[in-house]
Amino acid sequence: MDREKVLENTIRRCRERDIIIPTYEEMSHPEKIPQGIKDELRNIGLWDLHPRNLFRITWKNEPVKFGGGFDGVNYMEIPPNLSGVEARILILIGKWFPTGSHKVGATFGPLVEKLVRGTFDPTRQKALWPSTGNYCRGGAYDAHLLACPSIAVLPEGMSQERFDWLRKVGSEIYATPGVESNVKEVYDKSDELKRERGEEIVVLNQFEEIGNAIWHYVCTGQAIEEVYERKKEPNQRLRALFLTQGSAGTLGCADYLREKYPTIKVCAGEALQCPTLLFTGYGGHRIEGIGDKHVPWIFNVKNMDMVVDIDDNYCMRLMRLFNEAKGRDYLKKKGIDPEVVDKLDLLGISSIANLLGSIKVAKYFEMSGRDLIFTIATDSMELYQSRLREARERDGEYTEWDAARDFDTCLMNIGIDWMLELSYWDKKRMHNLKYFTWVEQRGKDVEELDRQWYDENYWKEKFQSYKEWNELIREFNERTGLLKGYRRRR
Repeated sequence: MDREKVLENTIRRCRERDIIIPTYEEMSHPEKIPQGIKDELRNIGLWDLHPRNLFRITWKNEPVKFGGGFDGVNYMEIPPNLSGVEARILILIGKWFPTGSHKVGATFGPLVEKLVRGTFDPTRQKALWPSTGNYCRGGAYDAHLLACPSIAVLPEGMSQERFDWLRKVGSEIYATPGVESNVKEVYDKSDELKRERGEEIVVLNQFEEIGNAIWHYVCTGQAIEEVYERKKEPNQRLRALFLTQGSAGTLGCADYLREKYPTIKVCAGEALQCPTLLFTGYGGHRIEGIGDKHVPWIFNVKNMDMVVDIDDNYCMRLMRLFNEAKGRDYLKKKGIDPEVVDKLDLLGISSIANLLGSIKVAKYFEMSGRDLIFTIATDSMELYQSRLREARERDGEYTEWDAARDFDTCLMNIGIDWMLELSYWDKKRMHNLKYFTWVEQRGKDVEELDRQWYDENYWKEKFQSYKEWNELIREFNERTGLLKGYRRRR
């Protein structure tokens, strides 16, 4: 492949489609975005298929559906009378990204890095997004904005909202057998398509594309740091980060936070019904977006301190408590701030799992009001209304008695079972699981696998790649010439 020729094709297409690519610096600090672009966004909806929405791949979008600017990191704090613990739990909110999920960030890195390097030609290639959740939605969206054709491969058991969105953006769709944890079937279909169509397809696998984790290292890590430094009170400390492990992309922010706050506890969660990290186990579960029966290539396991398994039944019960009228009424009767209660639909199913994991971590380490725990709401219940309807049809009307039971069992009295504080050898056992998926099945280099564990510079060098990518994005934008007009307006 002639990279310069491919780069010329890409630049020409971006010039024709009026596509400007944001830098990582602008996504982390949108105040640095040219004012002219901000002015244009006032007439663009958050989910619109418009190339300027590339600049809304940030935690700092104003929380409105149309015409918003940038208004600081979106987050909410869970009060102790809802969590049952004294520790402060702060949740970054993903709803206010385009598509309603931060996966537009996770997919930005893998695709843009190839575009600006000249290793992906949008005039003759398609981006294939293997996914068990929001990744293919975010990928199809970003690809559309970047004028790149795309293909989505995901399990047939995923929520209807995902398939509807993919059709809207014109992606090819392939539904594979199974549900959330059936990732091998997704791989197999992706490989089949690659064999059949050759160079036409570029597979952007979230589990091995370091650009997924790099976006979170830069943007999510800095967003958490910013909220912590602004909201902490005297003598309070950033004690823990809890995130469920899906592609392990979001856990990339843990490497950034470890550099800034070396004593932080990094805790990874998974579904109890699919206990891969905890027990080298397997199984199906209902927490969409996590738990795919293997350890991702981009997961820095050595940076973890704890594994927490979460019962998916608790997540589905809290989904109803947080979203049914009787559930919300009950929470308000318990004295929980109505403003907080009315925002609980900002938590999708995996976000509820992140809340539960944070509570378990706080209880395990006996955290007090001095301690802050951060987690992420990847998406909101806006993307799971079909799951709520299914629960109503299956289990019937949600009553105040149901609310009382779920509040007591799933929040106030959740225990510290199914947790493991990790020793060196626990971490190495989990790391070594990569061998079977990535070396034996996917053809990765065993020497690189060993470097991930033994070379203390391996992950540092990977995450610092964003600095080079930033420069390539700037050079790319210069060659399209589209930023010149915005500079004149300053």
